[in-house]
Amino acid sequence: MTSKPKNVAVLGSTGSIGRNALEVIAASQGALQATVLSAYSNAELLLRQAVQFRPRFVVAVDPVAAASVDWSGLPPDCTLLTGPEALVEAVRSPDVEVVLTAIVGRAGLEGTWAAIEAGKTIALANKETLVVAGALATKLAADRKVPILPVDSEHSAIFQALQSGRRNELRRIVLTASGGPFRNYTPEQLAAVTVADALAHPTWNMGRKITIDSATMMNKALEIIEARWLFDLGPEQIGVVVHPQSVVHSMVEWIDGSVIGQMSPPDMKLPIQYALTYPERVAGPAAKIDWTQTQTLEFFPPDFARFPALELGLEAARTGGTTGAVLNAANEAAVAQFLAGEIAFTDIVPACRAVLDQHTFEPCPTLERLLELDRWARQEISTWICH
Repeated sequence: MTSKPKNVAVLGSTGSIGRNALEVIAASQGALQATVLSAYSNAELLLRQAVQFRPRFVVAVDPVAAASVDWSGLPPDCTLLTGPEALVEAVRSPDVEVVLTAIVGRAGLEGTWAAIEAGKTIALANKETLVVAGALATKLAADRKVPILPVDSEHSAIFQALQSGRRNELRRIVLTASGGPFRNYTPEQLAAVTVADALAHPTWNMGRKITIDSATMMNKALEIIEARWLFDLGPEQIGVVVHPQSVVHSMVEWIDGSVIGQMSPPDMKLPIQYALTYPERVAGPAAKIDWTQTQTLEFFPPDFARFPALELGLEAARTGGTTGAVLNAANEAAVAQFLAGEIAFTDIVPACRAVLDQHTFEPCPTLERLLELDRWARQEISTWICH
């Protein structure tokens, strides 16, 4: 890489992706510099990160959490900002070159949108930006000539594999899914799943919400929608295959039948680093495959009956418009209810289906309308649960 450090804003630095990103930055030998760190409620960890990485700005989004911490230990050249508006202010700073959007859920949309508006390169870990507002966000990025580099392991794999051919030679992409812990469960077993069961992912170490999404395969449904907008694909060009080992992260199939995939151990540091250093590849802290050990790679077709979330993702990719925003909001609310013990694991996807069916579809919504429907869908989940 060049001798000048690349200045990175890490939005959601205390979450799983954010912590992995800081490991990548720490191992970069000065090639990457954390210029902005932000968190919602984990202000104590945010303070410790600021002391270690000495960013230009530290953003505590929740004012209540920010008030609970003594910030006098901040480095003297680090400015504390608080509140949601501060996040937008920080990403617009001329000191920022790349914005890693690692805030989980719809909450990450505003920061990502502001970064695109400001012309920053986007390292996208917040898939919900494209799930909720894919048509609008990709148009804005094209207008501002802003590259969106994927951080999700599946989309990073597709991004890398696409470089092996010309776009007019592409037949389809195939997203791999671990299948989560319940890929072989019977309906009776699924009905008895507890929160602790659902949080025990077999191959990935992720946050609570994403882990539940993996167990329902809603995470793959959202990734289908993300891929549709990120790579400008038709829904018929997106396939899914279950791959329990999580070593092949996704594949591209060309019109001649050749399939190119990207392989590595399940370690988010690799796709994070690739997005932050692109177009260069550099040595880094990600785990490497041990080729001295015997390994087995398995692939299975997905069971749409056992995991109906996949059909919701394909439907949203086909119809676009308001569908993605409603599906995402309903799922976030339903997952929160499951984690709180209010509904069963097997209620999550039917609740999303019911809310999606109740909404009035609009093909070309504004951003304001999408945010209105986001709020409406969350309220509808509560109504559905009460009934």
